[in-house]
Order: sequence, then C-alpha cells, then structure tokens
Amino acid sequence: MKLLRYGPPGREKPGLMDADGALRDLSGHLADIGWTELSAAGQKRLRALDPATLPTVRGKPRLGVPFTGISKIVGIGLNYRAHALEAKMPIPAEPVVFMKATTCITGPSDPILMPVGSTKLDWEVELGIVIGCETRRVTEARALDHVAGYCVFHDVSERAFQLERGGLWDKGKSCDSFGPIGPWLVTRDEVADPQQLRLWLDVNGERMQDSTTADMIFSCAEIVSYVSCFMTLLPGDVICTGTPQGVGIGRGRFLQVGDKLRLGVEGLGEQEQTVIATR
Repeated sequence: MKLLRYGPPGREKPGLMDADGALRDLSGHLADIGWTELSAAGQKRLRALDPATLPTVRGKPRLGVPFTGISKIVGIGLNYRAHALEAKMPIPAEPVVFMKATTCITGPSDPILMPVGSTKLDWEVELGIVIGCETRRVTEARALDHVAGYCVFHDVSERAFQLERGGLWDKGKSCDSFGPIGPWLVTRDEVADPQQLRLWLDVNGERMQDSTTADMIFSCAEIVSYVSCFMTLLPGDVICTGTPQGVGIGRGRFLQVGDKLRLGVEGLGEQEQTVIATR
C-alpha cells in the first residue's frame, strides 16, 4: 500500500494511492494515519478495503507528511561508502547517529526555508525507515519485522551550522523545513529488498546524486537493530539512513534562494521543493 495524507497544513485527510496512480480518500474509514494504522493489525485492516470503493480525490491537492505520531527522527551519517570518501572521512566502524528535531518536518513539496545566517545550505536524498511497533534491543535478524514501511526523506542540512559552529551536528540538521517526508509511505510488503533501491536528486534540473542503497555501509536491518540498543523506537519514528555521494559540500556548491530540487527513491515516489528566504 501507498499511504498518504493530503490537504492544507494541519487539516490533512488520510488517503492512499491506488495501483493506477489515483488518489483515494480514506476519511470514511479512519480519522488519520497514525500508530494504529502503522501496526501490522492496522495495515491488515486497510488491505481488506477495496480501493475501487473509495472516493477518488480530484485535482492535485497538497500532500502532507504521510503519517502522524513521529516522536523522533534518527539520522545516520556517512553511511554510503562513496559519500564517506567524498567527505574525506574514514569509513565508520559503527553507525554515526544524530537527531533531527521533529519541528523540521514538512510535506514533500513544501518549500525549503533558508535559515537566517545560512551560507552553506545543502541537499541529501535518503531512504527513510518508518517504525511500525515499539522496538528495543531487536536482533538484526528480526529488525525489519518491526518496520511499517519506507519513504523518501530529504535530510536538508546547513553545513556551516553543522560543522563550523562547534558541538554536535544537530543544529545544522534541525532548522524549520529541513525534513521533507513523503509523498507516501510504502508498506514493507511492497519493498522486496531495501538494499536494492535507486535514489537520486536534481538541483535546477542538473543531476547531483544518483546511486543505490547497495552502497550503504550499514544495512537497514543493521541500523534498526543498532539504534534500538540505545533508545526505544516507537511507531511512526523515522530513521533516515544516510545519503550517497554528490552533496553540495563535496561539490563546493550550495543552495540559493530560488533553487528548485527534485528527488526520489525507486518505488517510493518523488519530492519537489523550492528554496525560499525565511520571512
């Protein structure tokens, strides 16, 4: 299933994308897409619905974050071999973990706000893992059983804040609009192998990133298991799994007001954003 939420910010309705690419309204069956719907039992109930019986949503409404209940966003840094080499940093012996504030979350086509004082605004297309049930100290062998699905995640970063202002990475990762999610959540059963997905990103029509999740240093299963040893993961929590080579800091090029981005992950949809000044 491709689960989504559509409508103005704060007034989104639940929906799904059917096999023909039509947006269907789920609001007659549930109030929203949250913890209950992300669970195995909740997904089973949704699969029992015939999409053809659901009302078609006309036009092209704004898409919001595809689900609610996100208690935390856990980032994994330097998780692609080519990106670690690009950054001139050693291959990590263990996953590099950082956090992004939940206030950074936005819909997949909402604008990216350039923070006041920003000089090195950067892009990072990533595969997002969405947790489906309470998870702690899970083994690698069982880790993916705890996953509700996957999504496109844009780990927008301000490199001067992240690397030149002292302290941890979080302040370069958590500004408003630095966490676009969606356009939809693709449930785990529809992703045969999360380590075989192509991901890419364009800036103003120029291809900047183009790789596959096969280049990950730590797999999705390894990451979920590892993170769950240090914190309890709750339904709706998102783990953004790292970005491939081709980011701005590696190219010596950064985003400016007016730049347009397009990015996607194979089978998980596409995002589009425009960089605007913070008002």
